[in-house]
Amino acid sequence: MKVFLTGAAGFIGANLLARLASRGDEVVGFDNINDYYDVRLKYGRLKENGFEGPYADGEVKYSANWPSVRFVKGDLCDKAALDKLFAEEGFDVVVNLAAQAGVRYSITNPYAYLHSNLEGFLNILEACRNHPVKHLVFASSSSVYGLNTKVPFNEEDKADSQVSLYGATKKSNELMAHSYSKLYGIPATGLRFFTVYGPWGRPDMSPMLFATAISNGEPIKVFNGGDMIRDFTYVDDIVEGTIRVIDNPPSCHTEACPSCHPERSEGSMRSEGSMRSEGSVPFEVYNIGCSNPVKLMDFISEIETALGTEAKKVFLPMQAGDVYQTYADCSKLETRLGYHPSTTLHEGIGQFIAWFKSEKNPLR
Repeated sequence: MKVFLTGAAGFIGANLLARLASRGDEVVGFDNINDYYDVRLKYGRLKENGFEGPYADGEVKYSANWPSVRFVKGDLCDKAALDKLFAEEGFDVVVNLAAQAGVRYSITNPYAYLHSNLEGFLNILEACRNHPVKHLVFASSSSVYGLNTKVPFNEEDKADSQVSLYGATKKSNELMAHSYSKLYGIPATGLRFFTVYGPWGRPDMSPMLFATAISNGEPIKVFNGGDMIRDFTYVDDIVEGTIRVIDNPPSCHTEACPSCHPERSEGSMRSEGSMRSEGSVPFEVYNIGCSNPVKLMDFISEIETALGTEAKKVFLPMQAGDVYQTYADCSKLETRLGYHPSTTLHEGIGQFIAWFKSEKNPLR
């Protein structure tokens, strides 16, 4: 299977690339390596996967770890370059993890989210339309649930009260993908990720922020007085669930669907896509979390224990764009695809701190 993986230098993307490559898939990784956070982490992840810089736009790099794996530096908003890549490669599956991340950053830099998360995603959809694929998998977020107070969050719950532009762009991605699935028969699946953590994690997320501050003897910021709950999910469990989704595209059992009828030509799928019957859309959304929400103070305690140091805490009010709790109902993913997260918080934090203290951490 040939996979186009965007966000390949990102936290989840780099781990997913390694897993796909290890099982024998041909992978073309894609990332613009932007400087939203320290690029040393992104270069380090690429190096772990066998790539060596420097990286020039459009240049193809081959992995020293797997002969069937390549990396291309590029921007999803460069539509011409993206179309050219799709035309040349003939991908079977597209996994779009590239996005402008960060809830709080979306408040101060809104246009970055419209540019990357909407324009970039539209270019992905158009590329899949013009060069049909068997499955488009894309990253959504638990942020789409916004002000929902009913827990655990279920995919059938209303998700129209986002509290950040980031969450709004992720919900928009789901709506955009659904419309393209309906119009053009593109099998598409959105994944609502819940608070992912682990080795090589982002430095703007709480595990890295807390571990760095505690190690340096600096105070940590604890929002809402510590009264917050998160469904922390270890990255290996996220990757396992994503693999299961990749291998099981949704189907609609109509004549125009490329998933149900892979023998159909590119031209006929495009021309007949709009003829599909109402209600037969090859589209799914899954929660992908741990289904085991943890109190923020308990999470901090695990990090303190792993580091052997008590944190100095500064208690602050809730920040704009944050929500009180996240809690994933993953029963649909469990029932349909056998997804069962297996990493406990104690195990996951232990592995994260072991990496954090090791020579592999480029931010030490």
